[in-house]
Amino acid sequence: MRRTSLLRNFLIAAIGTWIMHTMSSCGSTKGLILIRGPFDTAKLSVINPVEPVIRKGDILSIIVFSDNPEATRIFNQSLLSTAASAGGNNSISTGISQEKGTGTPSDPGYQVDLNGEIIFQGIGKIKVDGLTKAALVDTLDARLSPYLQHPYYSIRFLNYKFTIMGEVGKPGVVNIPGERINILEAIALSGDLSQFADRDSVFIIRENNNKREFAWMNLTKPEIMASPYFYVQQNDIIIVEPNKKKSVANDIVTARNITLALAFISTFAIVYSLFRP
Repeated sequence: MRRTSLLRNFLIAAIGTWIMHTMSSCGSTKGLILIRGPFDTAKLSVINPVEPVIRKGDILSIIVFSDNPEATRIFNQSLLSTAASAGGNNSISTGISQEKGTGTPSDPGYQVDLNGEIIFQGIGKIKVDGLTKAALVDTLDARLSPYLQHPYYSIRFLNYKFTIMGEVGKPGVVNIPGERINILEAIALSGDLSQFADRDSVFIIRENNNKREFAWMNLTKPEIMASPYFYVQQNDIIIVEPNKKKSVANDIVTARNITLALAFISTFAIVYSLFRP
């Protein structure tokens, strides 16, 4: 009789623990929806992406073309690199210092230094900080037109990236191959928002003209698509804050762990009582 009573208490404790664990693990999907509300289609249908601006620390790929490929060769890193590796003494020397990011065969890509300059293949220093790619084309035209007929260029960022932190699936630095990405795509690349993300207040830190800009975005409002921060820019920092439910969830987890610990202690005591001599 005594053992039957103890076994009944053991089953009740086990079932109660399972119920509490199940209830605390279940979450509501309320608040997981992003954009909601009426759309002003006349206002929000216009797409106004901002052209990336070159900043200090950026790494640029610049390929030069013209009507005379042989004359163009001296101004291209990749062509010089191929010639140097394959031709030995036949490689072209420009007298440019072979340092990291300065435009050398050993290290493709032009890194913008702390002075906002690159050392361009066959030309030397060019001030690029603050320029768009279109403005850089004009600068290159002015420098290369005396040597090339109808020059044109392929310019892209080699280290276009942003940083995302907080309540997302995969926080960290995200490198992207393109140069146009919006805040929703950035969140998708980071593994989406967690169930504890505060969708009403996502914090953006942006460097612009040697100054920091700070902005809050409400991801539930359609108006974010008209915001100047909707399109992510190079080196943006995105911080997704936790909502109030997270602190409550932490309290629930703590209470659940305490309950489980007490249940295990009770179970051990019951089993010990059942089998002790």
